[in-house]
Amino acid sequence: MNIFTALSVSLLAAYLIGSFPTSYIFARLFKGIDIRQHGSGNVGATNVVRTVGKVPGFIVLMIDIAKGVIAVTIVARYFYPFIAGMDFAAYRAMMGIAVICGHVWTVFLKFKGGKGIATTLGVIFVISPLALAASCVVWLACFIITSYVSLSSILLVVSCPIFAAILGEPIPVVLFTIIVCFITTYRHKPNIIRLLDGTESKLKLFSK
Repeated sequence: MNIFTALSVSLLAAYLIGSFPTSYIFARLFKGIDIRQHGSGNVGATNVVRTVGKVPGFIVLMIDIAKGVIAVTIVARYFYPFIAGMDFAAYRAMMGIAVICGHVWTVFLKFKGGKGIATTLGVIFVISPLALAASCVVWLACFIITSYVSLSSILLVVSCPIFAAILGEPIPVVLFTIIVCFITTYRHKPNIIRLLDGTESKLKLFSK
């Protein structure tokens, strides 16, 4: 397998892993609904929690996180020996972007997927765990204060490049977090509008 083939096939594999429509499938299995027509209409774990239930939503979250982990560990390590000369951090960053793009623009749902946060968590958990830990503190603090998942998630991806740079992560990793910040913030555009209008829904995880 030559370098071009290995790179192309591995990126495609990462994209297809990310494209697995977890939320759509679980909403069909547990409640027989098209999640795109319920709640916020988003194909993501938060909407599964709201429309299907907390347990299915948690399972969806874990699977979507696992998609990111698998892409930059198992898949990346399998193909990397065929890609001689490329920096491993840069390669994993490319794989991370591919799997997140798969989640956000899934081929199985006419390129309309989720916001990408869960899969992003999986990727960053592998390539920059300390930056992720710091960003998760930001997420948790914001969520406890506001109960807005969307605002908390936006602050998470915005803070991640800052923490990655402070921690001295490799340039490809910092660039990855910046690119992901733009992608996921753009995908939250409807949420930002609702936040400004005061119509964004809150999520009470511990309410009955």
